[in-house]
Amino acid sequence: MKSAKEFLKIDEKNTICRIEGYIRGVFDYSKAKGVLIGLSGGIDSAVLSTLVVRALGKDKVSVYYVYDKNNDKESEQKARIMADWLGLKLNILSIASKMNEKELKAPFFMGINGLPKFMVSGISGLYRLIMGEMPYVSTLRKRSTEGNRFKRWIYNHTVKNIEFMFDGGAIERRKVLEEIAEKEGLLILGAANRSEEMTGWFTSGGIDNMPFAPIMGLYKNQVRQLAAYLDVPPEIQKQESSPDMLKGVNDELTLGIDYDRMDIILCGLVRGLKDEDIMEYGPTKIEIEKIREMRDLSDWKRAVENISRPACVNENMID
Repeated sequence: MKSAKEFLKIDEKNTICRIEGYIRGVFDYSKAKGVLIGLSGGIDSAVLSTLVVRALGKDKVSVYYVYDKNNDKESEQKARIMADWLGLKLNILSIASKMNEKELKAPFFMGINGLPKFMVSGISGLYRLIMGEMPYVSTLRKRSTEGNRFKRWIYNHTVKNIEFMFDGGAIERRKVLEEIAEKEGLLILGAANRSEEMTGWFTSGGIDNMPFAPIMGLYKNQVRQLAAYLDVPPEIQKQESSPDMLKGVNDELTLGIDYDRMDIILCGLVRGLKDEDIMEYGPTKIEIEKIREMRDLSDWKRAVENISRPACVNENMID
């Protein structure tokens, strides 16, 4: 059986060269004094920050860690590790007061936040049993179909609470950074990747939906390839991907599939491969149908996008 690494392998040196060229191009065009990046402690913002420092020099780069009480304490530590590795000052800002206000409108979120991971997973499984789909898929479906009244009631009193807090956190983080960027004359660069974009795993108008996104052409696996090639600190490379907004929840639990299989499916669909050909790399027919559904149901999110990304960084970069 062929692996995700083989299927999604890129020419790291060439890819880096093209992305850095894009960064220099949008920076020069913007006439900004410097670049501002939200450094979350995750691998995407770590790779982006590294590429921007390489392209423009560290004197042109400002990084901010924006947090609230629901963030994992290790996230700040990893953001600091990354900033120190790049020779950058880590600016830290809190949006806790804003998020505390939002929590009053999200009792279900407050009730499950902090529960052990196995319990959160169990609640997710129960929702899936009742609703016939994962909670995340329900958030995508709300804009494309009304569904029956019973399911809408369950959604409104459970998943909608979580979505409200997730989206609220992403939007508040963006607002904070935009205020700083406007005041200091900086250009904000987003760290979203193609896996997130194609499955709708982002908040419209949030920190993960910025107008300029240099690594948007790369799937998550390819971002990891660049992290290894750039020798990003191991603490960053080995961590699991997570929205870091609800304790016990990571990307795999939310999406219902790991990035290895998801990226194979997404890339295969873009290339126009038959399901049978994609399955040769490991994904099952059910998984392919699941990801295809996410892609189709999230069309409404991408329809309102206005994101610039390197057009040359796409499937053509794969060896």
